[in-house]
Amino acid sequence: MFFSKNHLHQTKVIKVANNKKLIAKTDYKVLNNPTKPYLVRLNYKCIKKVKNLISINGQLLDLSSPKIMGIINITPDSFYANSRATDMDSILEKAEEMVLDGVEIIDLGAMSSRPGAEIIEEEIELGRLIPVIKAISTHFPSVILSIDTIRASVAEVAINVGAHIINDITGGHFDSKMLETVGKLGVPFICMHSKGLPKEMQLNPNYNNILVEIIDYFIERLSACHLAGIKDVIIDPGFGFGKTIEHNYTLLKQLNSFSFLNVPILVGLSRKSMIYKPLEISIEESLPATTALHLFSLQNGAKILRVHDVKAAKQAIDLFHLLA
Repeated sequence: MFFSKNHLHQTKVIKVANNKKLIAKTDYKVLNNPTKPYLVRLNYKCIKKVKNLISINGQLLDLSSPKIMGIINITPDSFYANSRATDMDSILEKAEEMVLDGVEIIDLGAMSSRPGAEIIEEEIELGRLIPVIKAISTHFPSVILSIDTIRASVAEVAINVGAHIINDITGGHFDSKMLETVGKLGVPFICMHSKGLPKEMQLNPNYNNILVEIIDYFIERLSACHLAGIKDVIIDPGFGFGKTIEHNYTLLKQLNSFSFLNVPILVGLSRKSMIYKPLEISIEESLPATTALHLFSLQNGAKILRVHDVKAAKQAIDLFHLLA
């Protein structure tokens, strides 16, 4: 996708990567990139809206009303202690609380992706994950289960025992079989941006132009997903994954720039260091500020909030509807 300055202050037909046409109106800026000058909207309307329907087990999930993804980490070392649950009773108790608070999707992770975390053995990941998928599917059959994994083999087993979505922090880069596997399984894929794996991703992350680079990344990944037969893709800018605090807020302020990709946007901001470090508070004190950024994200195109605190996120969405 290439744009030139001739697009400025004109009404033009813009062709995007999948050859769909958008009618874009005035007020644009060009991102400075000598090889690929991108046009990013400041005030943008188009005839093609973001895809709001994704297929879950043959049923359509409508994202025109934003949804909540609750986080349960089946790990001993995830960055927020209250998200961890390692025995079945506490896992089911946490899942029940989320269901009562209004969660639609629960994201299960059996390997920590906090900065500095190591890649664990596949057998350990599966051993933690599979019993939990079966248990939650049995006790809460209406809940959609997302699996946070970077391995195609884990994704396949998880879907076959009852999960519904694959959430890969590497966007399919860690395991070359991931996209092909998800395509064959016929399930939605959450494609996140991360600059490197957790062990090294926060060691001096650097970008020439972070928005351009991540738009480039998603255009390439969406094309790869399409070629692999994946019909439903959700993108996640990857706040805190290979990004400084300044990088994170640059992306957040321009979150609606990703809307032209015509896929739902997921944001994972909950209680992250980009919130509590600049405010000089503890992670335990970060819920009010997290909720403020959730509302901002909803107003700028987010369709799924990935959260630790479902009740607060539900309140943010309820207020967002009142403001709409």
